[in-house]
Amino acid sequence: MAARKNPLFDTATTLGKILGFFGVSALCGVLVAGLLVPAAAVSGNAASGSIEFFDTLPAELKVDPPNQSTTILAADNSPIATLYTENRTKVSLDQISPFMQDAVLAVEDSRFYEHGGVDTTGILRAVVETARGNKQGASTITQQYVNNVLNSNYAAEGKDEDILLNGNKGVGDKLREMKLAISLEKEFTKEQILEGYLNIVFFNRDAYGIEAASKFFFSTSAKDLTLPQAALLAGLVNSPSAFDPITNPENSKARRDLVLGLMLDQGKITQADFDAAVATPVETNVTQPRQGCAYATTAPYFCDYVLHLLLNNPAYGADEAERVSRIYGGGLTIKTTLDPAAQNAAQAQVDASAGANEIKWGSAMVSVKPGTGEITNMAQNTVFLPADGKFDSQVNFAVDKLDKDGNDLNGLGGAQPGSTMKPFTFAEWLNEGKSMNTTVNAAQRRYSANFPWRNTCGVVTGAYDTTNPDEADDLQNAEDGYYRSMPVLEGLYNSINTATFASAAQLDFCGIQKIVDAVGIHSGLPSTDENGNLVPNPKVNMFSLGNLLGSTQTSPLTMASAFATFANDGKYCEPIAITSVKDASGADLPAQASNCRDAIKPEVARGVNYALQEVLNRGSGSLIQPRISTRTNFPVAAKTGTSNLNESTWVVGHTTGLATAAWFGDPLGSQNRPGRDLTFNGQFYQNLDGYMVAGPMFSNFMREIAPNYGTDGFPAPPSNMINAAPAPAPAQPRTPAQPRTPAQPSAEPSPAPSN
Repeated sequence: MAARKNPLFDTATTLGKILGFFGVSALCGVLVAGLLVPAAAVSGNAASGSIEFFDTLPAELKVDPPNQSTTILAADNSPIATLYTENRTKVSLDQISPFMQDAVLAVEDSRFYEHGGVDTTGILRAVVETARGNKQGASTITQQYVNNVLNSNYAAEGKDEDILLNGNKGVGDKLREMKLAISLEKEFTKEQILEGYLNIVFFNRDAYGIEAASKFFFSTSAKDLTLPQAALLAGLVNSPSAFDPITNPENSKARRDLVLGLMLDQGKITQADFDAAVATPVETNVTQPRQGCAYATTAPYFCDYVLHLLLNNPAYGADEAERVSRIYGGGLTIKTTLDPAAQNAAQAQVDASAGANEIKWGSAMVSVKPGTGEITNMAQNTVFLPADGKFDSQVNFAVDKLDKDGNDLNGLGGAQPGSTMKPFTFAEWLNEGKSMNTTVNAAQRRYSANFPWRNTCGVVTGAYDTTNPDEADDLQNAEDGYYRSMPVLEGLYNSINTATFASAAQLDFCGIQKIVDAVGIHSGLPSTDENGNLVPNPKVNMFSLGNLLGSTQTSPLTMASAFATFANDGKYCEPIAITSVKDASGADLPAQASNCRDAIKPEVARGVNYALQEVLNRGSGSLIQPRISTRTNFPVAAKTGTSNLNESTWVVGHTTGLATAAWFGDPLGSQNRPGRDLTFNGQFYQNLDGYMVAGPMFSNFMREIAPNYGTDGFPAPPSNMINAAPAPAPAQPRTPAQPRTPAQPSAEPSPAPSN
């Protein structure tokens, strides 16, 4: 006969299970501390030796704000994108549904308002229930909050290995958690602790905190949660995966109904509330968060540009890791200069330029506001992420490769601007007091290496002279009929290469260089100096003859900002994209401010504007279809441009209120695929030209958007700039290049390469 067991220690009895639990559990010390410490803390009596270890533990908790989502906004405060490492949006307790507050207290800590951080009653109850075979935790909401704060701090410091979950806590960990909870209760009110808890707790890998969880699971806000929704989310806290309503709807409903039952038992809801809630099916309305500029609601490349500006700014952290942590986790609100209406119009134009085209030719359009430099739109005909039937690229066609400090901007680095560089030589012509109607010899095509250029501060290099065996070509125009004498004005509006050189022959190249530098033109590609040091945005060397005709790569943003100088009566403003940045508390952080300077004389700017209007009225820009000069009732000034191989085509221009660069060309590799014999949108182009694709982009966009920014008439230049010379010779009629006829030169002159 089996020996009779002592009923006191019989593990089949409840008391036996309790004593057995104490005998084998590693948490014995935790339970003792949990029973003794609150009394000692309240009474002020010295702790006994059984809690000496407890006394040595730290009592201060560093409560840093948990990671919060950062939002990038357009100028009208509409959202562009959200950035985060943890998808979290902090809300105050009064912005959280009372149902949610009651539900989480009912299931996680019904005695929250009665204990001092550690609940001895809850610990005893947990012991009894665990002994009965119903494993139950005893952590209060305050303790859970402490644990979440500790883990959040570890994550922010990159100490993922120190993060503790409930299953891997030792006795010392639990004791530390208890002591910190008691300390926390002395420092913060119950409401502050509950608010902090609901904002930090994990609900789903895409939802940290109650606001993000509400949006993710129900597409609503925390303040608008219904009773069934609140009970479901409160039930998730215990095990987000096991009670996930998307993957485990039956478990989720059972858990939700358990929470509702507890709320009923605790008098937080009525029987009628309970009956209606449990009868409600578990239904989610998921809003999947899309993090990063790749999922921007608009302007992903502008968003990426803004992000790079911040990540490159040492004000946001001493190194890249600090800046990433602050920008992605700091709950920043970044307000930008983007105009959604302008962006939508620009996007429509670049998308229509060539579609997804399998051969991957690119288009870009960017605009800035004269007087502030604010970027209103930045669009290109690609998608940020791969998609069927789309041209995808993460490279920004509109900006430099690096910023001025040598940091990455994820930019293409620009393209050859072609004849859009000619207005700057023309500006120096006017700056030296010459009339735009002075006649120059545009028949001259040979400029030898020892040609007597004027240069008081440099050495001119390059030559066009076939009498020298080392030179391949004389200077060329696109059309034979323009090798003749003509006024400088006609040479500009018809974009005649030989006229630009004939003008430059009478100028000091130092003056041309100063104007180009003053309006911010630089190469979009980095180089190295004679010592091998990186030069992120080198100057465009105007002493190299090819650069008079646009041989060095510049970005659309650079060109738009340069032309905005003419619109702004000679004042250049650096382009800016960020008007304000606020942290999670609403405090201002470093942003960008307008930085403008006098660049060229006002009368010179006015003379250039006069000439650039003629480009559209009767010059190379008059070939743009639809013609902007006949479609608008406001003045527009612009210049077309085409590179030597027709691989880069442009129209850059402005009204008094908006400057825009439209570019169409080869964005791949070394960008040297000839722009010839190509078909886009069913149209064959024997030789791409600025007026053909970039032209309609510019025309349609400016007609729609420019009136929003001011289209007053340009101030007139001094009369002696126009009239103090012989009248211009009659202009030869310009006719568009016929797309399907054999061998015909591009209507837009293109730069011959310099030596």
